[in-house]
Amino acid sequence: MNQVLSQAQGEAFVRAFQSADNNESGLVAVSLVTRIAEQLLGKLSNHEIDELKERAEQRAKEGEISFPDFMEIMTETMASTTNWGQLKTPLSGHVGFDSIQSQITQKALKRGFEFNLMVVGESGMGKSTLVNTLFKAKVSRQSCTQTPTPIPSTVEINCISHVIEEKGVRLKLSITDTPGFGDQINNTDCWTPIVDYVNEQFELYLAEEVSIQRKRYIPDTRIHCCLYFIQPTGHAMKPLDVAFMKNLHDCVNIVPVIAKADTLTLEERQAFKERIREDIRHHGIRIYPDAYEPDDEEDAGICDKIAALIPFGVVGSDRVVKANGKDVLGRQTRWGVVEVENKEHCEFAQLRDMLIRTHMQDLKEKTDKTHYENFRRARLHHHHAQAQQFAGESNI
Repeated sequence: MNQVLSQAQGEAFVRAFQSADNNESGLVAVSLVTRIAEQLLGKLSNHEIDELKERAEQRAKEGEISFPDFMEIMTETMASTTNWGQLKTPLSGHVGFDSIQSQITQKALKRGFEFNLMVVGESGMGKSTLVNTLFKAKVSRQSCTQTPTPIPSTVEINCISHVIEEKGVRLKLSITDTPGFGDQINNTDCWTPIVDYVNEQFELYLAEEVSIQRKRYIPDTRIHCCLYFIQPTGHAMKPLDVAFMKNLHDCVNIVPVIAKADTLTLEERQAFKERIREDIRHHGIRIYPDAYEPDDEEDAGICDKIAALIPFGVVGSDRVVKANGKDVLGRQTRWGVVEVENKEHCEFAQLRDMLIRTHMQDLKEKTDKTHYENFRRARLHHHHAQAQQFAGESNI
């Protein structure tokens, strides 16, 4: 099939080529092709850029591209990307496809949404309280069971699901916790059961995806975000913290938080955050959202603001107390009230906004398009290699 350009698209490509051809030689440098493409089509992914460079290098002669080859490259790139940027064909009147957004919204609202959150950290750091505070409901396993449970001798994986609703929007929320993590004398490889669990959810999803008779809607149990709780020591990350994040960052979106941040002064908290960020950089740990390429300049600006807050210094409380004559969620102390949702007191509000109000869908997309896709590619490649080996042995 040949991709045909509209008049508006063709004219845009011609103007871009002429602008880059300063010498009017009918040639442009290979190094300029990617920049021209992104000016016209918008920001391309790393994979799309690699494909574009490969097309250009195949057609280049002495490092330059002719106009016909340039048009072919741009046409092929348009056929393989969903980013069409500024290449718009003008309309002569109202068509009605502007209603697609409301159509998608209505259909999605009928089905509801899913979000799977994992919380990891040593015992006594307020994980259950923070989760309950985030969703303003008793959603943690510990608060639902109401029975005291001893610290297990090995790491356990427990998941509890709820359906919560707000203004007609239904959310199936699954909270996975990991009692026993970091609570033993010897914590060697205590992250292994967690890595195995995350990959098992990918395996279940892949098995359903490649099934001959798959379900209309595949149940999504993949972990979309892992909140990792760091003890408020005020010094630096422990070796266990580093080991956990290095072993998990390739399969899940990690968001580190400083637990019970009100035990540190503001100066201590800021210095602790700086040391943690330095440890993250030093050990090459990829955390959300820093580890991912932003979609556009606006998204890049938002991600920079979030990155400046990480790790979030949080305080959790599901108790209502009086502060300046108002009822607030907070912790009453002898010297005053620590207000959970007051941005001057801690960064709970910023964490909640990022996790629920602004980046929940992005966390799900990163899970699907990055972590799951990497797992899927590796697993299918492994199956393909096994099949080739079996075929070779059969021919002997």
